[in-house]
Amino acid sequence: MHSLLNIMNVLIAELHFFGHELGDDTLFQDSIDHCYTIAEALGDRQEALHYAQSIDATKGLIRDNIRKVLDQFPDKRRDPEVEGFLNNINSIFGILDIRVREVLARMGHPGKWVTYEIDELTNNFIQVFTAIELNSKGRYHIVYNIASQAAIDYYVDFKITSVDGNTITIPAVFQDVMRDLIANARKYTPPGGSIRAGLHDDGTHLRFVVEDTGRGIPEDQIEAVVQFGERATNVLNKTTMGGGFGLTKAYFVTRQFQGRMWIESEEGVGTKVSIEIPRPGA
Repeated sequence: MHSLLNIMNVLIAELHFFGHELGDDTLFQDSIDHCYTIAEALGDRQEALHYAQSIDATKGLIRDNIRKVLDQFPDKRRDPEVEGFLNNINSIFGILDIRVREVLARMGHPGKWVTYEIDELTNNFIQVFTAIELNSKGRYHIVYNIASQAAIDYYVDFKITSVDGNTITIPAVFQDVMRDLIANARKYTPPGGSIRAGLHDDGTHLRFVVEDTGRGIPEDQIEAVVQFGERATNVLNKTTMGGGFGLTKAYFVTRQFQGRMWIESEEGVGTKVSIEIPRPGA
């Protein structure tokens, strides 16, 4: 459930910043407390299922809280900063909807493979990149054309191809794994760097690769970083909102589907993570 936990953390931070912008960090306390309640409940399967199924009620509560607060500040409604916060929260809600659908699908059929339109799956990731950029509050941008990359931009190259043409079939949990690994690549790569990721189905195997130009992992720690909660020593001072187990999850999901995972990394140069999973019946 840590993908939902990450979203709750981002949403809590956004509401704190929004309140601070309006002059009072506690303006959205009801919504923040509700998000904390959800975050704390995610460790229990039944509680997590309950909150996933009632996610529309959660969004409604937060929207109602925002509406009541803005009623107190009518002159702020068209303020660019306020509009920016509203756009960010709507973007977070969009990602939340996608994650909840995936969680519900996994909980019902944990080993299920799901067929996606490639355009739909690609758009899901574009939404993720957009949310990441919005959450940076202008500290950096994400671009998809290397010729337009500025010093504070991340260049992202992301492609999906399949022997099946316009569709691709992947484990229900795998979209979450891909997102976590791409988010890790961004997190540990400074602005101005690049992230290349691709998913390909050749008819017998599903292969995913993500490569960055980030901090890298010390050679003697590559095996250790897939263990729960382990982080390389060269990123211990890096503040993150995640649970620190993106690689752990990727490793265990890969094993769950009888696949293989490789990590190639050089400190100060970057990291490449490759996953290969056999297709059912291949």
